[in-house]
Amino acid sequence: MQIKDWQLPTGVQAICSTRMGGVSLSPYASLNLGDHVQDDPQHVSQNRSLLKQQLHGARPVFLRQVHGVDVLNLELSTQDGAIADACWTQKTNLACTIMVADCLPILLTDSKGTTVAAAHAGWRGLAHGVIENTVKTLCLQSGALPIDLLVWLGPCIGPSAFEVGAEVRQAFLQKDETADSCFKPHRDNPNKYLADLPALARKRLYSLGVQTIAGNNSSDAWCTVHQASRFFSYRRDGVTGRFAACIWRRD
Repeated sequence: MQIKDWQLPTGVQAICSTRMGGVSLSPYASLNLGDHVQDDPQHVSQNRSLLKQQLHGARPVFLRQVHGVDVLNLELSTQDGAIADACWTQKTNLACTIMVADCLPILLTDSKGTTVAAAHAGWRGLAHGVIENTVKTLCLQSGALPIDLLVWLGPCIGPSAFEVGAEVRQAFLQKDETADSCFKPHRDNPNKYLADLPALARKRLYSLGVQTIAGNNSSDAWCTVHQASRFFSYRRDGVTGRFAACIWRRD
């Protein structure tokens, strides 16, 4: 899908794929981009080629995401499978790419478009600092301040579907007691909470000084679990594919 709600600087482009428009068969139907989910490798390769066609000549770099906080500098020599959960580049026609199926994809750039970045934020990465590391790196490399950054939050599991245990809530409260506002007690299970992942991300971003945040507003329209026809969801389906968010600088 085209990202229509985000004003980008000249020379920067971004897209977020859906599950539609590919060649994979059920349960990966149809634009599965993940090569680690037991889908037919030929189908995945074809789907990645279809994605590349939407990038107008840019090459997407598919990371091996491990729910960590490392931020990788993408070079023209960087191959698919590099281990990291965030990446940045100043090269043109090289797309920072994050694959998800419930976790939160985050795209970033500075207001002058000199540098682009992307981050994979599941609850572990978010709790342990993937946003902080990405923002710090982007500011260092671009020379921008956090107030100069433009950020987009993509589709993810929403607050009406994301059931977590007390340990997840505690992981956030240890860093910020006000994060309690992003958790609601589960009405049917006293040992569970409903977590608002996009709100947790926005809170972290605002605390760093980032002010311009577009995209996911925590509504069901952005929820991967509820939007079954548009997005893959691991929490909903178990065996499923992956969609991707990409940002790149063009020539």
